[in-house]
Amino acid sequence: MKVTLKDIAQKAGVSLSTVSRVLNYDTTLSVSDNTRQRIFEIAEELNYTKTKRVTQTPDTYKIAVVQWYSINKELDDLYYMKIRMEIERRSQELHIQTIPVFQNQVSEISKDVDGIIAVGKYSQAQVEELNAISDNLVFVDWDEMSQGFDSIVTEYGPAVLKVIDYLLPKSQDLGIIYGSEYTTDGVLKIPDQRFKAFKSIMTERKLFEPRFAYEGNYTNQSGYEMMKKAIHDLGDDLPHAFFISNDPMAIGALKALGEENIAVPDRVSLFSFNDTSVAKYVYPELSAVHVATDQMGVSAVELMLTRLENGREVPLKIIVATKLMVRKSTR
Repeated sequence: MKVTLKDIAQKAGVSLSTVSRVLNYDTTLSVSDNTRQRIFEIAEELNYTKTKRVTQTPDTYKIAVVQWYSINKELDDLYYMKIRMEIERRSQELHIQTIPVFQNQVSEISKDVDGIIAVGKYSQAQVEELNAISDNLVFVDWDEMSQGFDSIVTEYGPAVLKVIDYLLPKSQDLGIIYGSEYTTDGVLKIPDQRFKAFKSIMTERKLFEPRFAYEGNYTNQSGYEMMKKAIHDLGDDLPHAFFISNDPMAIGALKALGEENIAVPDRVSLFSFNDTSVAKYVYPELSAVHVATDQMGVSAVELMLTRLENGREVPLKIIVATKLMVRKSTR
């Protein structure tokens, strides 16, 4: 049975309109962060297939799950929250105790943890800080294979190629709104691998147009601002399709287009990346590259378990494939 906003509202104990406004990133809504977090977590939870109950037995291992985002920022991009939730769910099935840790709490991690699963992006100094606590490290959405640590990443190049091949036959002018950010210690700027792949593919085809590329910071607000800027900068030259690096920015861009009375997808098609639950809670629903965050979380726990139970020392790298989810935001 399809999950509705009413189902989420009933479980969260809030009104239907509150759920709708939270999932649509309505910044004018006055609601606590705890309520927002509960709504997002329930929305993700109700997408799960039913899992078997496990009997309560003593936990065999204790692992810290480090999230590079703050609690507030995690709510702005459900991609990382979904990975964390799946790590916690799979750990519970395997009777592993998880300790949630946000990046500013790393120094508080007890030395008696059996391992650390680190979700997000990390500078070399931060990697060394984690390694000083435990030799059993698994990185999710960050590649530390060359440093000898298990890593789970998603594919970018093939996914971006699929999007370009889907959009170009319908629109020869293709723009991009992408992001950049720094590790939480401000040491390392992390380029957007989606933009890197996009620029490479489009340049090879002699179709890359620098003035159609806008750099934001992965937030809903930056997606809104970059699309507004594109509309005002380009006028009638506004591309007929945009690839956007994550769902929050795509939702912001969709809002900007609506305010300017630019029809989606009739005038501008949008294709997002990550495909978190909010991609389906906006109108029109966002086409998106679906990243298997559930598999990323499961794989992280299972890699950790093979280290703890089998004494595996050889680092492994898992690359999780993606797929296109075509919805109403594209022609």
